[in-house]
Amino acid sequence: MARAKSSKTVSREAPEYRTGSNAPQDPRNLERALGAQIRKLRRDGDLSVLDLSAASSISAGMLSKIENGQISPSLATLQSIAKALNVPLSLLFAASEERRDCSFVRAKQGVVIERRGTKVGHVYQLLGHVIGGDVVVEPYMITLKEDAEPFTAFQHAGMEFIYMLTGEVDYRHGDSSYRLRPGDSILFDSGALHGPERLVKLPMTYLSIIVYPRG
Repeated sequence: MARAKSSKTVSREAPEYRTGSNAPQDPRNLERALGAQIRKLRRDGDLSVLDLSAASSISAGMLSKIENGQISPSLATLQSIAKALNVPLSLLFAASEERRDCSFVRAKQGVVIERRGTKVGHVYQLLGHVIGGDVVVEPYMITLKEDAEPFTAFQHAGMEFIYMLTGEVDYRHGDSSYRLRPGDSILFDSGALHGPERLVKLPMTYLSIIVYPRG
């Protein structure tokens, strides 16, 4: 009689899927916002740290660390603080709902602005603008019509990304020149002289995104 083969189920760890970029995130944002809100509510109630400590049965040292965003308090601790402050628990989290800049521009409604290339027939449409953060991002739709001229003397701080949409151009960056056709892209340090060197096929449009530190 043949012996049945035993089958084993191989356990494999499920792959971890992540979305977004590799930009670092600050894990203390919530703790700092929470601590600042607790401090504000305590001061609004004209309470000292010792007063709140006595009312919540939480040590003054612990409260100080919470208000400075140095630790992540448990839900039970937050409930005790909210009760001592005579406020709903949800109010402690109000400040953690961070407001983020967002710019929405409908098709063909970008703001036409003047830049150095305007004098040689380059048309710039600013596609978005935010006022916060440590980094400035300027997205432009750039159009060169039949009367446009080459210009390779652009130079500014930061990095620039160009994505070619229509037309064809030889684009100069420093000592090198690149033939850009629809679908091509180039990312470069914009501290070097750069710009369209030879307008091969007009009209042309390309997306230009300039990024540099605010300040």
